[in-house]
Amino acid sequence: MTDIIIQGIYGRMGRALVEKIAARTDCRVAAGVDREAGRVGEIPVYASWQDVACNGIVIDFSSPAGAAAAAAWGAEHGMPCVICSTGLGSEELDILQKAAEKTAIFRSANMSLGVNVLIELAKQAARVLGSEYDIEIVEKHHRNKLDAPSGTALMIADAINAEAGGQYEYVYDRSQVRQKRGDKELGISAVRGGGIVGEHEVLFCGAEEVLTLSHSAGARTVFAEGAIQAALFLDGQQPGMYAMTDLLRGKLPCE
Repeated sequence: MTDIIIQGIYGRMGRALVEKIAARTDCRVAAGVDREAGRVGEIPVYASWQDVACNGIVIDFSSPAGAAAAAAWGAEHGMPCVICSTGLGSEELDILQKAAEKTAIFRSANMSLGVNVLIELAKQAARVLGSEYDIEIVEKHHRNKLDAPSGTALMIADAINAEAGGQYEYVYDRSQVRQKRGDKELGISAVRGGGIVGEHEVLFCGAEEVLTLSHSAGARTVFAEGAIQAALFLDGQQPGMYAMTDLLRGKLPCE
C-alpha cells in the first residue's frame, strides 16, 4: 500500500485524486496540504509542509511556488514527488533539480498517459516522414483557459522539433503574413470555447495524403489517473529526475 500526500487537495484536481484513489487498493491518501488546515472526509489537511506529520509520495497540483515547496520538503525527508503544476520558472526548476539529487522527482507538463503516447507517436511519424510533410498542431480548450498555445501543444512541438534536429520555426499566426508556407514552418493554432477539457491534433500533410494523430480528454480525471500512475512508478525509485518517457518505457519504444 503506497501512501500519498496531495498538495492542492481542495482544488478540482485534488478532489479528482481523492475520488480516484479511494477506488483503488494499491494506494491511499495519507494527508493533504492546502491554503488552510482542515479535513477532507477522514483525511487530515495541513496548511504548511512543516506541519505534515506523516510520510508519503507527494502529488502536487498547486502552483509554481507550491511545487518548489513540495520538492524542497521531499528532498529534506526523502519523499518522492510528482510535480503536476505548470508555469514553473527558472528558480522553481532549479529547486526541482537540486531536490532530484536527494529524492525521485517526476515532472510532466501533461499527466495524461494518452497525450504522452501521442507525443511518442508524433516523434516516430516525424522520423519516418521527415521534411516531405508539413506539420501543423491544433489545440482546443475551454473558454476560461488563459494561455495560448497550450503547454501541451508546445510540448508536442518541442518533441517533434528535437527529433528533427531543431530545424523548425514555430508559426502561431498567419493572418498578417502574405506569403506561402515555408518549408521549415511548424504551425500551432489555438481554439478557445465552451467547456472543452483539452483536444490536440497533429497533422502531417503530404502532397496527396494527410496523417492525423489526435487526443481528446473527456474529463480532468485522466490527469489524476496519470499522476497516480506516476506516484506508483516512483515508489522505490532512486533519486533523480523522471518523466513520462520513463513511465512509458517498456510499453513504447521511447527515445
